[in-house]
Amino acid sequence: MMAQEIERKFLVKGEFKSLAYKQSRIIQGYICSAGGRTVRVRIADDKGFLTIKGPANEAGTVRYEWEQEIPSSDACALMKLCEGGMISKTRFYVRSGNHIVEVDEFDDANRGLILAEIELRHEHETFTKPDFIGEEVTGDMRYYNSQLMKHPYSAWPEE
Repeated sequence: MMAQEIERKFLVKGEFKSLAYKQSRIIQGYICSAGGRTVRVRIADDKGFLTIKGPANEAGTVRYEWEQEIPSSDACALMKLCEGGMISKTRFYVRSGNHIVEVDEFDDANRGLILAEIELRHEHETFTKPDFIGEEVTGDMRYYNSQLMKHPYSAWPEE
């Protein structure tokens, strides 16, 4: 059975930090990010990860995902192979019903952007939306981390 990531993504409109039960510092880069497929290297706190993702379905909710923890020294070495631009963010973990909402507060060129993601067991699973959840941006490629690396939030035209 193929590994699948099923998630929905939202803009954050309110206070969430007081609700977080933990947080993690994340730096990530992309060895490859073309055609909806990505090979990502991530360092989360002191752990390294290598992740391969396939293209998303039409709704943007389901895609193939394979992730493996690797030594942080290997992750640091692989970062040197990454395309230009890195993603830097703090991830906050908030419980909501039976789910965990991961809230990413971006730094550097993506400062000011805060996104919430919720992973689901199946595409149409219901979940409790915390009050800080705003507009849904699932499937909007501008909000994919691999795209934020190439076209940072700070460079977006004013809407």
